[in-house]
Amino acid sequence: MGRGLDDAEGRVLSAPVDPARPIGAQTQLVEGGRCKEWTQGIVNPAVWRASTVLFDSVADLRAASARPNDGLYYGRRGTPTQWALAEALTALEPGAEGTMLYPSGVAAVAGALLSVLKPGDELLVVDSAYEPTRSFCRTVLAPMGITTRFYDPMVGAGIAELIGERTAAILMESPGSLTFEVQDVPAICAVARARGVATVLDNTWATPLLFRAIEHGVDLAVLACTKYVVGHSDAMLGSVTAGPGRFKRLRDLVHAYGIHVAPDDAFLGSRGLRTLAVRMRQHEAGGLAVARWLAEQPQVARVIHPALPGCPGHDVWKRDFSGASGLFGFVLAGGDDAARTALIDGLVHFGIGYSWGGYESLAIPVDPVGLRTATAWNAAGPMVRLHIGLEDPDDLIADLAAGLRRFDAVVGSR
Repeated sequence: MGRGLDDAEGRVLSAPVDPARPIGAQTQLVEGGRCKEWTQGIVNPAVWRASTVLFDSVADLRAASARPNDGLYYGRRGTPTQWALAEALTALEPGAEGTMLYPSGVAAVAGALLSVLKPGDELLVVDSAYEPTRSFCRTVLAPMGITTRFYDPMVGAGIAELIGERTAAILMESPGSLTFEVQDVPAICAVARARGVATVLDNTWATPLLFRAIEHGVDLAVLACTKYVVGHSDAMLGSVTAGPGRFKRLRDLVHAYGIHVAPDDAFLGSRGLRTLAVRMRQHEAGGLAVARWLAEQPQVARVIHPALPGCPGHDVWKRDFSGASGLFGFVLAGGDDAARTALIDGLVHFGIGYSWGGYESLAIPVDPVGLRTATAWNAAGPMVRLHIGLEDPDDLIADLAAGLRRFDAVVGSR
């Protein structure tokens, strides 16, 4: 269900002031999933914690059993708390059919892939994919008889040469995990659609605010909502938004596997969504300020940020994206792991930890070499990944400047 549309029972959830004028994304973030039936006059949909749903009669129970997706039926099928978030995410992807929620981003990737693959199929996966995604292909898909082949992130329309008789799906991640290559998603999707191949995109870096996946031809758009959607590093959450013809299979598998998102986590996702636009603007501004400063430092060989010309696929980013997030990497000019560790360990305003997308800045060492099979990673020195949070960029720059002096001290002592 989307804002301004009728649901299965024909009730109008809301309507734009001018039906000919589309509602802006910022307005959708504020209003999405807040139909009056679910809010009962309160600003936010309540946290409905439920397992058993009670019915007034056996006839009502049987009627609900006949249409379990149309309303309250059993807690595992969801309540207005989960539906509100799913509806809001769907509204951010014009042309989408629906959204299913998952307890993590990895679970969302798995759910999307399992909805389009069967034993004997082949899956093409971008070589810059998130490491747990690669692990899922190796440990779950392979024993099921599903083959995975990895491809160069910059292949574009050349993906046509890789599609074989058994190829059933293509998994993209753009920008790529750790190394931030921007894929030509529309070109890949055009080839895939012409060949009857499903497409899945991990769109976590950009969110639908900066890249509308369904509009660009993607069949299934995945978000690790743990990151920018939640935005406060306090909940695990994932989602898959389906294009036309893909939602029923996705939903059926969620119910068959018994996948359920806790209402408290769904509520935190909805709460985070309301401020996503303003947070993303700050992440972008802070990230670019830090990235441009780093690019001028002699200790830095290369900054890898999709909005900067040195990033592979930068021209595609300029064409297809409406902005940047706060996640990027930089390669040090020489040095070793010990020097990189000295840089990171002494940082004051950056935490050291996995994930990203929260209000706090993070820094971790990354080593892409062992995670590539179709392409090679070569760099002048060790790499650091940064997530730029909502702190003052000047404070972050001063922190990194001190870190680079520590890096110099270790390198100079050798």
